[in-house]
Amino acid sequence: MYAVIKTGGKQYRVVKDEVIAVEKLVGEAGASLDLGEVLMIGDDKGTTVGSPLIDGASVSAEVVEQARNDKIVVFKKKRRKNYRRKKGHRQDITLLRITDINGPGAKRAAQSATKKTREKKDEIPTEAVADAKSVEAKAESPKANTKPKATAKTGSKTTVKSKSSVPKTKSSESKKKASGSKTATKPKPPTARSRNKNSDDDD
Repeated sequence: MYAVIKTGGKQYRVVKDEVIAVEKLVGEAGASLDLGEVLMIGDDKGTTVGSPLIDGASVSAEVVEQARNDKIVVFKKKRRKNYRRKKGHRQDITLLRITDINGPGAKRAAQSATKKTREKKDEIPTEAVADAKSVEAKAESPKANTKPKATAKTGSKTTVKSKSSVPKTKSSESKKKASGSKTATKPKPPTARSRNKNSDDDD
């Protein structure tokens, strides 16, 4: 039995227990994956072709290793322009071992395994929850009553001084007067024409 799957923009013909190298997929070594893009399934009875995919079909695989492909050299040149560029590249790949080919009616064992691992990761330890509740309780507790900063005792009564009750000082009034005197208009200096007229009158 074989299947044609699509992953990473490429198509692969796979058989059970075969190891293939595909574009990088997320997962550590030993993790199980479920490839749902199945284009065709074939066996002794016949072939089933999707349009473009087969509904309900999948291919189960196990991550063998996260590796890198062979190095390639990218060289660019423009003649008579003194232009040359050389770069190297190694593509990240994932080695997969095909464990099972599931038809449209088969159950997906790999998917159920991944769900269990996700549920375990989502669980929060009870100790962390208890610590968070204690921190919230401390934050909500009322603070101690604060006393007024400045109080003047007069007999048995106490009065609190406020900023509004403080009388204005003379310095503020003197500043206002000084600013008022500055805004007074000053006499303009005599111009050149007025000087010439004064000199003619003297003659």
